[in-house]
Amino acid sequence: MPEYTADEMMTIAAARMLRNGKSCFVGIGLPSAAANLARLTHAPDTVLIYESGCIGTKPSVLPLSIGDGELSETAETVVSIVEIFAYWLEGGRIDVGFLGAAQIDKFANINSTVIGDYDKPKTRLPGAGGAPAIAANCGEVLITLRQNKRAFVEKLDFRTSGGHLEGGDSRAKARFPGKGPTAVITDLGILTPDPETKELTLTSLHPGVTAESVVAATEWKLKVAPELKTTPAPTELELSVLRDLQARTAKAHAGQA
Repeated sequence: MPEYTADEMMTIAAARMLRNGKSCFVGIGLPSAAANLARLTHAPDTVLIYESGCIGTKPSVLPLSIGDGELSETAETVVSIVEIFAYWLEGGRIDVGFLGAAQIDKFANINSTVIGDYDKPKTRLPGAGGAPAIAANCGEVLITLRQNKRAFVEKLDFRTSGGHLEGGDSRAKARFPGKGPTAVITDLGILTPDPETKELTLTSLHPGVTAESVVAATEWKLKVAPELKTTPAPTELELSVLRDLQARTAKAHAGQA
């Protein structure tokens, strides 16, 4: 079995969630790495969409931002930001939203705005961008971030994007069109919402990780499924493609491409 890091396991597990042929609205960072890995492995027909208006983009390196020229240069088409949100996203034409976050709570609501008090924050984050609209309107939402008590919190410092809101049927009552987060993929395991309460539940452990360590990395009392699955370890192909992508990206961003 090849050796791999926790971040590689997380990225590969997240990539596997993306099914071939689906349209995917991609966030920058970990979601972008996972979505492009999926496109380069098991899901070559996935249509990747970025909020700058790039549709069907096939970047050879991971973008630094939504304004990275790599996205528009490799896209099948580029439309205005107004069109990408009003027609494609809010029109219900995008299957999956792939988001990251700084904080997440037990109902998969996320914060990407500030850490600390909003008026006097400890850290001001990149902000909402298109995340609230993506979280509300995509057919389903995948979220990926590293798991620790600073990120998996009892109460968000700021709710940037709604997941399952207050749990139960609160999302349906709010009339959000999409069904919301269906999985949260971390460096420790995979969490999925309870069918009734919508509270995140640990359902799969990455190899070598214990349920106790995942619970300890969560500020709220994390629920654990009675029959935990084990996430399949990365294959040599998945690792090779991911590492090649990351090496190309590092070289390009260093100005050596």
